Amino acid sequence: MADLQIPNLNKKNGKYLFKRKLTLRRKSKRKLLSESFLMFLSGSFLVYLNYLIPNKIVLFNNLIGNIEKSFELILETIIYIWEIFLVIFIISSLIIMLILTIGCFYRLFKVLRRKTKQISFK
Repeated sequence: MADLQIPNLNKKNGKYLFKRKLTLRRKSKRKLLSESFLMFLSGSFLVYLNYLIPNKIVLFNNLIGNIEKSFELILETIIYIWEIFLVIFIISSLIIMLILTIGCFYRLFKVLRRKTKQISFK
């Protein structure tokens, strides 16, 4: 009974994993022509948009300088964020230190103020 193996019917063979997802039909000429026309329109629109951008040469010449300035700004921002976190840490550590110090003095005060029980021997 222990060596009885029940096959798993939900497990699909890996060899046929994408068998139903592939479309092997050929496209009609009309569909191919419409797709090629849409591709041509999209390409023409992109060329027109590039034509409308003024001073392309100047933009390409300033590219490396702009990238360097961006990295400098990112580094500066990281430094400022680090300083902000340091100030937040200092403030929170001061508050925690104040709470701990007050708690310490309160416990010392409780211990010193505690009345010892009088043990009476009769």
